[in-house]
Amino acid sequence: MFKTSLMILGILSGVLFAESKVDKLVLAGPFATVSHPLIHMVESGALKDVAKEVEFRLWKNPDELRALVLKGEVDFIAVPTNVGANLYNKGIDIKLLNVSVWGILGLLTRDKNLKTLKDFKGKEIAMPFRSDMPDIIFEEIVKRYGLDPKKDFKLRYVATPIDAMQLLIMRRVDHALLAEPAISIALRKTGSFPLKLVAPDLYRSNMLENEWGEVFKTEAKIPEAGMAYLGKSEGKEHIIRRFLEAYKSSLAWYKENPKEASKMVVKAIPMLEAEGLEDSISRVQLEAVLAQEAKTSLQFFFDVLQQNNPKVIGGKQPSDGFYYQ
Repeated sequence: MFKTSLMILGILSGVLFAESKVDKLVLAGPFATVSHPLIHMVESGALKDVAKEVEFRLWKNPDELRALVLKGEVDFIAVPTNVGANLYNKGIDIKLLNVSVWGILGLLTRDKNLKTLKDFKGKEIAMPFRSDMPDIIFEEIVKRYGLDPKKDFKLRYVATPIDAMQLLIMRRVDHALLAEPAISIALRKTGSFPLKLVAPDLYRSNMLENEWGEVFKTEAKIPEAGMAYLGKSEGKEHIIRRFLEAYKSSLAWYKENPKEASKMVVKAIPMLEAEGLEDSISRVQLEAVLAQEAKTSLQFFFDVLQQNNPKVIGGKQPSDGFYYQ
């Protein structure tokens, strides 16, 4: 009798476990650092207990991102935090789950004496994403130095950080605002990696989160990117919980194993370069913080963005429903 009861319980547990699995989960993100733990999650089978199949999809530009969102083809998506807020304010059913990237922007220059943004006064700087997050962060920092971002700098706007990197490599500009891993890849491509040459061609300047912390009298951290869930979350709580656990674990592995991580990512995203990506991992501020716990930092960040250009967050602060609980 006892053995029979155990067998029945085992069968029921197996049925319940099988029913808790979904047929497929789609994880999506750009080639940026925020997406890299997703690739490890797929490669390691981290979500095999909640999904029969897990796929990573790369989005290369905002149009591809919007298409994925509107078609409802994605479950979890890596996004800049302001993009998530923008989508939410436009009526998209999206919830921010966490913030994992807290510092990724910096200046690359041919002049090793230029250390802070105010040192670049009067210089031409290649700037990606006009009137979007990198541009706004730059503007708001230099304003607090008492400088005019339009008059005191010669900003050469380009579509992406990769475009800015190419201008540097081709010597068409001497300074560029870039996001990692583009900074580290550019240093490798030009032979400027500091352990390789006595006289590098390019130099790292200050990372922007350091200056952000200084001028705003806060932590040297900017809540720039994280993971979001698309669609109704009711009934999917166990999947979201497992995703958050797996993402945090994969992010820790990524930080602790830069060589293996860079090889894995480049295999999935060939447009990147392994040595440069490996260099970049220690340069980026990475910490998986739940959206609710990061809410104060996010609201301050969104307030700064809103004062500069309300459109980048959809015109207003997102309501509490944006932050997954």
